[in-house]
Amino acid sequence: MNGYVNKQNCRIWADTNPHQVHQKQLHPEKVTVWCGFWSGGIIGPYFFENEDGTSVIVNGVRYRDMINNFLWTKLDGMDTDDMWFQQDGATCHAAQATMDLLHKRFEGRVISRGGNVDWPPRSCDITPLDNFLWGYLKSRVYANKPETLDALKVNIADTIQEIQPNLCNRVIENWTSRVRALQRIRSGDLNEIIFPT
Repeated sequence: MNGYVNKQNCRIWADTNPHQVHQKQLHPEKVTVWCGFWSGGIIGPYFFENEDGTSVIVNGVRYRDMINNFLWTKLDGMDTDDMWFQQDGATCHAAQATMDLLHKRFEGRVISRGGNVDWPPRSCDITPLDNFLWGYLKSRVYANKPETLDALKVNIADTIQEIQPNLCNRVIENWTSRVRALQRIRSGDLNEIIFPT
């Protein structure tokens, strides 16, 4: 909300007294949001908040609560037999209790640290959420410069509602070709790799 940049080793040289004390907010106001992404659209947003509506960090218990109380209800009635679940290797995502929960619904189809497919770390360029959704949302959500967290949440929800399923389908097709390119690299077949843009 306030343009805060988390830089631990930031040094600024100036002509003014470096011993001046500047009071500022330790942590910026923010929201913590989760979305699911599939070829038919977006599942979410889900905002991680406490009972007062204040944004909270994601831990294993909160993540599993979101899965049980939000994600599973969104997936009810959907054919998930061919659907894979992909997530990064954050500790709350890869906790044994979380993985057990995911394996029950997506048996043999979990892409994650400790999943059926061990997703390579720091590979955000080939995940649909990191490669497409978060950048797409940020470019639109901040266009009108929201001044409150409520306005920010409204912008996020409205922007997600505007995303059409055909766009999601094209993103998944692009993701599929990226995964196939990775498979070719791993197998040593480098002759016919086309890297999608």
